Amino acid sequence: MEFVEILKGAESEGREKHLPVIEVDREGDIVHVVVGKEVPHPNTLEHRIAWIEVFGVKDDGHVVCIGRGAFAAAYTSPDVYFKLSTGTGVKEFKAICALAYCNIHGLWQNCIEVK
Repeated sequence: MEFVEILKGAESEGREKHLPVIEVDREGDIVHVVVGKEVPHPNTLEHRIAWIEVFGVKDDGHVVCIGRGAFAAAYTSPDVYFKLSTGTGVKEFKAICALAYCNIHGLWQNCIEVK
């Protein structure tokens, strides 16, 4: 089995929203990722988004882990912001990608081009 075989994307989206939605503020160098932007995702012990990881992809294909947010069931929402370093920032990347893990529905991915 290849890792890519377990990743789900927009084409797999069903009634509940699992796709990580990525928003980038190029001026403030802020990356915002949320799961369940339009329809909130459940956040219970039985069904929750456990974590979101965010990556930047450079022009040469090098992947940089920007950060990870982990969420406590019933206490936090799957919604993270990362402020990129002054001098590097969003302009360093050609794409921003995110992974989100739902304990029931698996691993979800999304990427956006930023250049």
